Amino acid sequence: MKTKLLITLLLMTGLLAACSEIKPHSMDLDLAVQHEALVKHYEETAKDMQAKVQEHKTLLSQYQAKSYLYGKQAEGFKEHCQALINAYEKAVEENLNMANLHRQKE
Repeated sequence: MKTKLLITLLLMTGLLAACSEIKPHSMDLDLAVQHEALVKHYEETAKDMQAKVQEHKTLLSQYQAKSYLYGKQAEGFKEHCQALINAYEKAVEENLNMANLHRQKE
């Protein structure tokens, strides 16, 4: 019984190994190219986050200037916008730091 199971397992393993294709991984490129791609990614992400910061600063100034339009919700909107601005600014800083780290590794 154990012998049959062992033989079956060995045959299955051999069959799976024979049928599998070994393709080179797309990340097996030159390290400098990988680092440059990461630098570009982090810089683009930082740029997108900076655009969101500007968008929310505009909204915040609108909420502050015309808070009477938003009634009781105005304070909540202001706090929410400020929290998002802080989060996006932190994300910008972290993405630029990561871009600089990968730039140094090139």
